[in-house]
Amino acid sequence: MARMSARRVDVHNHFLPRRYMAEEQERIASYAHGGANREKLLGWTPELAIEVMDENCIACAIGSVSTPGVWFGDIRAARRLSRDWNESAARAVHDHPGRFGFFAVVAPPDTEGALAEIEYALDVLKADGIGLLSNYEGKSLGDPSFAPVFEELNRRKCVVYVHPTMHPCTATLIPGLIPQGIEFPLDTTRTITSLVLNGVLAKCPDIRFIFSHGGGALPFLAARIAHAADVKKEFRDANPRGVKHELQRLYCDTALASSAPQLAAMLSFFPASHILFGSDYPFVNPGHDIAEMDEYPMTASLRAAIDCENALALFPRLRGK
Repeated sequence: MARMSARRVDVHNHFLPRRYMAEEQERIASYAHGGANREKLLGWTPELAIEVMDENCIACAIGSVSTPGVWFGDIRAARRLSRDWNESAARAVHDHPGRFGFFAVVAPPDTEGALAEIEYALDVLKADGIGLLSNYEGKSLGDPSFAPVFEELNRRKCVVYVHPTMHPCTATLIPGLIPQGIEFPLDTTRTITSLVLNGVLAKCPDIRFIFSHGGGALPFLAARIAHAADVKKEFRDANPRGVKHELQRLYCDTALASSAPQLAAMLSFFPASHILFGSDYPFVNPGHDIAEMDEYPMTASLRAAIDCENALALFPRLRGK
């Protein structure tokens, strides 16, 4: 029997504002999956999103940019696209009180621009956090060139939401397979591994990281990653509290990670308080994942935690909305 909850908070929900889509429609449409089509993506509006939210008992959705994001090697374009997307997202939050939040987009390869946009997005637009992709031109997030961005995010005790994207070296290894099949979860796992081995997680303990799609393959591979880290002194030194400790501080969402084996893996590795509901709308219909989760045996308190309470602990401004 379907379970009804009026308090779901969706942390994996994509905003596709028209100005952004007008410039990037070809790139974005090429990533359509789960039944989404070009017309549906180009026709996204906050009002249509709310209709789907209401149909699926989602009280609030925290929007983010999806892959391919805003970085294509052009600093001026990245700054313009970031600002346009962030201001559009802020308008959606303002125009629909209580229904939306957003993770502001920045482009870490442009350090100066990223730091300026973080300041504007958090201090002026009141973003709920910052959204990043799993790699930029093949550089995973643990790359030392991104250190100034993470230092600032740590100083601000920021929530950082990480969405996967294609890695230029691996995306076409299996011709014809869309990247959502295995590339996205594996690139998520690669970027988490780079963050922990390079000591970013240990150096930035005040960042709350959320990783999409159940944390990729992390629950299955965490023990192997920790074992590999033990082999080298530099990795041990970078993680004085241990690799497992750093990995289990991370959060994940349930978008496209709602099957019984996936949920079992997440619940066996992550603290129950670190698992958040996510839909991946409009690329995916939320109803499918919700139906799978409804079939999975959980206590009522655990369901409530995943549906909303864990997100409300991260984003207390949403309480009472």
